[in-house]
Amino acid sequence: MQITIIGAGNMARGIATRALSGGHTVRIIGREPDKAAGLAAGLQENTAAADVQAADATSIGGADIVVLALPYQAARQVAAQYAAALSGKTLIDISNPVDFSTFDSLVVAPGTSAAEQIAAAVPTARVVKAFNTTFAGTLIAGQAGGAPLDVFIAGNDAAAKQAVTDLATSGGLRPIDTGPLKRARELEGFQLLHMTLQQTLGSNWSSAIKILM
Repeated sequence: MQITIIGAGNMARGIATRALSGGHTVRIIGREPDKAAGLAAGLQENTAAADVQAADATSIGGADIVVLALPYQAARQVAAQYAAALSGKTLIDISNPVDFSTFDSLVVAPGTSAAEQIAAAVPTARVVKAFNTTFAGTLIAGQAGGAPLDVFIAGNDAAAKQAVTDLATSGGLRPIDTGPLKRARELEGFQLLHMTLQQTLGSNWSSAIKILM
């Protein structure tokens, strides 16, 4: 699959690393082209035979999956900006709408989620919530505590969720279908708690949420 990632930060690096390890093609769109190019070059050096390049918005058209590797407000704006190009696309929202000034609450109203707000901004895309409970460093490693990462997936379109499931599986991760897109509300709240526990746990953003059976 071609995975087009909008964003060139740490989470973009982590998701791109997993996608490349699964044999997928990666295109990176960044607000700062030099940063996107630098990320692509670094990924190319670290992954043998990687097909990864910096790109512009035209790469959205050829994408099988588009990933919004952006903070919530930016992700919502970009989704609206590229709504026409994203029509019919599987669109992954990884964001957590955390109030970073207090680290004490979410900035979306009760009864909704960042993913649902992004879906409202681009109603013809097939929005899937995924990767919001994984930290960038663990994605690069592909594991935490010696175990594959769990990737919790929520969405209303079965085919889109299957595409994201295949992406996660090919990258050595364990996908878990949590149900419809409204389950993103719980996933985002869960990750807020996970974030606030970093100082308590002393885990330095290297912990993971995992279901054991």
